[in-house]
Amino acid sequence: MPKLIILGSSNAIPDREHENTHMVVVGEKTTVLVDCVASPILRLEQAGVDFHSLTDLILTHFHPDHVAGVPQLLMDMWLMGRKNALNIYGLHHTVDRMEDLMGFYSWAEWPNFFPVAFYRLPAQEMTVVLENEEMKIFASPVKHMIPTIGLRFEFKKTQKSLAYSCDTEPCAEVVRLAQGADVLIHESSGAFRGHSSAAQAGDVARQAEVGALYLIHYPTGSYASGDLVAEAKTRFPGPVRLAEDFMTLSFE
Repeated sequence: MPKLIILGSSNAIPDREHENTHMVVVGEKTTVLVDCVASPILRLEQAGVDFHSLTDLILTHFHPDHVAGVPQLLMDMWLMGRKNALNIYGLHHTVDRMEDLMGFYSWAEWPNFFPVAFYRLPAQEMTVVLENEEMKIFASPVKHMIPTIGLRFEFKKTQKSLAYSCDTEPCAEVVRLAQGADVLIHESSGAFRGHSSAAQAGDVARQAEVGALYLIHYPTGSYASGDLVAEAKTRFPGPVRLAEDFMTLSFE
């Protein structure tokens, strides 16, 4: 039974209860990390996910609150003796910069390093990121300050689907990406350039006719204000919840 675990739900400024937004999708044989922040090995351990089971990493865009943990992830895997390849996916803009960043760490000189396969995705709607017997993952470009992708997961055995907007202004691309999904996870940072308010997330959820809306990437700690769930409900008639760290969604 596939499941999604929210590893972090905050916007760029986390607090003690909310790490920066990232998540992991766990299947029977496939474990996909979506973005990578902080200290990945500890976060996954706290979520009850075997660090060694990671098969794939999708990077939505090259902002530090989404990718700063990648060097730590790769180093820890190497130090812990990983042998299996790790697949890393992202737009050209993202992957090029990640390879450059790792170059500053001279990772090519780390002895006996495990294989890392980079896959550069075209900036086209409904690009297939990966497909196997468990799931099919699509990516579509969204409207952020730099090249960014949103994602859609379709779980084959259960016929359930999940969409994730990532950081974006309201846009038709997200509506199409999320169309008819059982769950939409949509950012709710606020109504400013490159981002969306909770009400705007509700608009997208209504237009896409999704089953349920989960708000993520919202202001936390001293920056939190207002009732985001109530705000989204003014626009979307279905169930609305605030995504919280270590929340698990099962797709039975």
